[in-house]
Amino acid sequence: MIRKQEVLEDVVIKFAGDSGDGMQLTGTQFTNNTALLGTDLSTFPDFPAEIRAPQGTIPGVSGYQLRFSSESIHTPGDSWDVLVAMNAAALKTNLKNLKKGAKIIVNTDGFDVKNLRLANYPDGVNPLTNGSLDGYEVIQMDITKMTREALKDYQMGTKEKDRAKNMFVLGFLYWMYDRDMHNTEDFLREKFGNKPEILESNLKVLQAGYNYGDTTETFTTQYKVEKAHIAPGHYRSIMGNQALAYGLIAASVKSGLTVFLGTYPITPASDILHELSKHKNFGIKTFQAEDEIAGITSAIGAAYGGHLGVTTTSGPGLALKTEAMGLAVMLEIPLLVIDVQRGGPSTGLPTKTEQSDLLQAYYGRNGECPMPVIAAATPSDCFAAVYEAVRIAIEHMTPVIFLSDGYIANGAEPWKYPNSSQLNPIHVKFKTELGHEETKFQPYLRDENLVRPWALPGTPGLEHRIGGLEKENITGNVSYDPENHQLMVKIRQEKVDKIAFNIPDQELDNGPESGDMLVLGWGSTYGVIKTAVEELLEEGYSVAHAHLRHLRPFPKNLGDILKKYKTVLIPEINNGQLIKIIRSEFLIDAKGYNKIMGTPITKAELEEEIKSYLTPGTSLNGGTGSAQTEKGIAAVQG
Repeated sequence: MIRKQEVLEDVVIKFAGDSGDGMQLTGTQFTNNTALLGTDLSTFPDFPAEIRAPQGTIPGVSGYQLRFSSESIHTPGDSWDVLVAMNAAALKTNLKNLKKGAKIIVNTDGFDVKNLRLANYPDGVNPLTNGSLDGYEVIQMDITKMTREALKDYQMGTKEKDRAKNMFVLGFLYWMYDRDMHNTEDFLREKFGNKPEILESNLKVLQAGYNYGDTTETFTTQYKVEKAHIAPGHYRSIMGNQALAYGLIAASVKSGLTVFLGTYPITPASDILHELSKHKNFGIKTFQAEDEIAGITSAIGAAYGGHLGVTTTSGPGLALKTEAMGLAVMLEIPLLVIDVQRGGPSTGLPTKTEQSDLLQAYYGRNGECPMPVIAAATPSDCFAAVYEAVRIAIEHMTPVIFLSDGYIANGAEPWKYPNSSQLNPIHVKFKTELGHEETKFQPYLRDENLVRPWALPGTPGLEHRIGGLEKENITGNVSYDPENHQLMVKIRQEKVDKIAFNIPDQELDNGPESGDMLVLGWGSTYGVIKTAVEELLEEGYSVAHAHLRHLRPFPKNLGDILKKYKTVLIPEINNGQLIKIIRSEFLIDAKGYNKIMGTPITKAELEEEIKSYLTPGTSLNGGTGSAQTEKGIAAVQG
């Protein structure tokens, strides 16, 4: 049969079905296959909040969004070209985000009377037959029936056979996009090598899905997306939590310190523990404690003993760790507290993303308790950002909070991984003996950066007191003296402030060095801000983008940058947290754009918000002010 091939520049696919339909695995495999082709990609997995929601219901829908392109991309896309809907609930949940004319691949078995009722469709209403999908290209397949037919000769139960449905979908998509399936076949052999029947059944169904596309006369077109034009180098697809774990391993190797992870599992941070536990060949030590408090205190003990102490958590766990963080600040020892943020408060939205903990990271401890705060911007950026957080913790003898979020943690993108020689050194200085002029060890005698010495317990002559009570300056003895307490509070704050002289100056990501608007971001808003600003610059708007990695202290030139723009807009996936800090610190009337729905900000939303403040064209050559200003003048005149 003669097929035609159509070359596409950009494709967004959403896989959706029950949490037991294997949509995350299907999406991950298609993503890995895509990465091998050299196209740029970005993903957004979407998990149900319930561990096992009732099958067929809307709360039980699990999704995986993948965008791949021959151009450089920074977001998983606002809307979708292809929707794979394994049942009626998956279609209903995702229909609103489909592009006009998009393809909908449906498993017709998931649209029977029972599934339609569970998805809250009215009696007698079936979207596959009532014309509501007119305008879309609907590809109806009884995936369940064809999966069972492919496995008719296997002595397996119906339930076991149905678990391979996702392989049929994956095989069909591999045909549709003219892909080689070897990477998934190798994955299945590695995963099920000791379970021959499961391995053979999955391979059989994968091939059946491919053959269905190849032999059915309905399908006359295959699609292809060419390689992206990106910098040469060695790349791999990587998720945020993976990159974070690898960054910790790299920091361990470069510093010569053993990583000790003391933690308690919590969504969406648990995969850091899972990943690090696989790498004992690097001397990694992982400890799953009985609760959050035991997790961080074990890491504090490891740091006191000369290891790279790390603890991981999400928002509720960060709250539980606050007293122990205060202890680490009082002791002035290097400790890394990793917070993968999610929707709150309380248990909140455990599987949904949010930039909800910045103010907690800044202020969420008793007393005057300053800690540096670092944030990653993308999944691959987790590697470099956490490496930097470790460097600051060790070289400045301070606990550091590292912020990621669910979008970053579970998303994937290509990562050009560095050589070891490209990584900055991490300087570790243990005090091993008394100085020439010392008669007794002074644990709070500081260097020019106000950093105290790191003396390991058991070192002869370097015995010193630890604990949470206020320390006397220099000697480290317990002190209740009011003047000493004020001095120590000021010293601890100044020590953190001095870190600003040991981090890079803030740079613009793109846009003019002065103008109508600066869009200032942090964390996972990076991709959408970059994309929106790039497009608006092409349209003639005077807009720039700066993205913060160092949130406490800020880069020392940030204030000067902010003053060069008429308006500073701060988009956040919260109710306005960075904006409060920026307004307080720099006394500027920054504007906020906030979305708190458990999903990322879209490009279309952000572009509309930016345009509401700006007029295009003339500003780049010294034109007039923003549209928002003109609105205000008109209101006064009216």
